[in-house]
Amino acid sequence: MSPTRRQFLAAGATAGLLTLSGCLDAVDGDDSGDGDRRLQLVLSDAATPLRSGYVVDVDDAERPRTDEAFVAALAGESYTTQGRTPFRARPDDPKYARHEGTYYRLGSVVVNERAVTHPVVRLSSVAEAGADGAPDAVAAESLPEADRRVVHVAYMAARARGNEGGVPWGLVRRGGYVFRDDDAATESRLVGTDAPTHVVYRETVYELDVRRERFHEPVYRATVEPVAESPERMEAILRAKFVDSRLSDDALSGQARSILRDARGEGYAESHPYSDPYRQVLTELHARAYLDGNVEKDAYVEDPGVGMVRDDGAYYRYRLRFVTRG
Repeated sequence: MSPTRRQFLAAGATAGLLTLSGCLDAVDGDDSGDGDRRLQLVLSDAATPLRSGYVVDVDDAERPRTDEAFVAALAGESYTTQGRTPFRARPDDPKYARHEGTYYRLGSVVVNERAVTHPVVRLSSVAEAGADGAPDAVAAESLPEADRRVVHVAYMAARARGNEGGVPWGLVRRGGYVFRDDDAATESRLVGTDAPTHVVYRETVYELDVRRERFHEPVYRATVEPVAESPERMEAILRAKFVDSRLSDDALSGQARSILRDARGEGYAESHPYSDPYRQVLTELHARAYLDGNVEKDAYVEDPGVGMVRDDGAYYRYRLRFVTRG
């Protein structure tokens, strides 16, 4: 895949998704009643207007003008990819493009299945680095950057097998790292007859287990659908899709406004029972499940503490979580 194509596919991606560390914030679910536990609100800037963060302008000279998938789908031709969607779009994370004044939603449909073979890299701890009898091993930091990433992902998978930490599920497959790209596998020092048998990572020697395994992957056909003919309509579509709450001056007191200003810095936190201004803020964010200070016992709500809010024409991402005083 060309660098310009990667640039096109990566543009407009939303924040957040899974981090490479794969570790969850250690806060939720503490029902100990500890008075030091506080509910923290953090606001961070989001793209304003939303189009600047979610829409790729394929007519922009700084971006590739002729992306193969977009051009083919726009012309009604079939463009397929295997294993990965053409535009990296998902139902919960759509991608959009602007071309000659028209806005399009980029997507895909599954049209087939194919069997393929990919190398899978797994790690198993065998000794501490420098210990007597430890096998010879290559230092992870001496490997190319791409291979260091492979080792890190495989390490996280190995660590998770011992229930000692989180795992980046967006990257780990079959308990290790899967080379989905044949060129990347060919260039890797971890794959092939000359590959090392052991690697040192974070003061531990790991055995490298690389096996070629069979996968059955979906085949996707790229789709483009016109959705808007004006920036205003596109902005309305994005608001409807991503904005969870809209703050009103009439509904917030001066003290509540002060809380929001603090939240845009290092965050604002209170212990339960919350003050009336904080309750106003939580109510306007539609985070009522937090009002009683015991959200863990309420009915399940998907990502109840994460969302996007519009305030005075600007957009912010908000996050609510329980923290403990240090």
